[in-house]
Amino acid sequence: MKYVIVGCGRVGSTLAKLLVADKHDVIVVDENPAAFKRLGNRFGGAVEVGTGIDYDVLKRAGADRADGFVAVTDGDNRNVMAALIAQRMFRIPKIVARIYDPPRGQLYRDLGIETFSPTTLGAQLIRDRLADTPYQSLPSFDFGNLTPLVVTIGLENAGKTVADIEMPGKIRIAAIRRGGVLIVASQNEKLLDGDEISVIVAPDALVGFATQYLAVVPVAKLAV
Repeated sequence: MKYVIVGCGRVGSTLAKLLVADKHDVIVVDENPAAFKRLGNRFGGAVEVGTGIDYDVLKRAGADRADGFVAVTDGDNRNVMAALIAQRMFRIPKIVARIYDPPRGQLYRDLGIETFSPTTLGAQLIRDRLADTPYQSLPSFDFGNLTPLVVTIGLENAGKTVADIEMPGKIRIAAIRRGGVLIVASQNEKLLDGDEISVIVAPDALVGFATQYLAVVPVAKLAV
């Protein structure tokens, strides 16, 4: 598989080395040539100097032949712009963008861009530590298999807690949108009628989850 990674920071460089170790064809794009030092002297992929929001730069990087695209620069706007170019101009089948601001992540998912938020994921890990919950309860974020959903809680499910809905390794609630305010989910949080919850669901739990929570609206996903 061929992957283009925009951003050679700590996450981008680590991901690039992991993918190369798995025998994938990887090219990393960054406008700062010094950033490629993070890849080390033995990096088996390729690099391209330039900004990830430039069509010509991405074309030189082989975006027109890529199977997957990842945008992990330090800027949310740049990540989304790069992802949109990959989506609409190069039609890359799998695209993931890092978004630091959780509310904006939902907006971009509505545009069909798969996103992940270190803010939300970090909060979940801290919550689990405070509650003495094993980290293994967090599902692996395989964006090709897990399904992100937005669920509107109805009267029949109002009063349930986050813990009532979650299943270790199967269902994880990341955040609750209530009255226009985004709340990081806690195990004891009681859900209210009209709450919107952002959920990650494993494939083997999807049918049962959708059957129970009838107001499920799948988040638009980008060809995953």
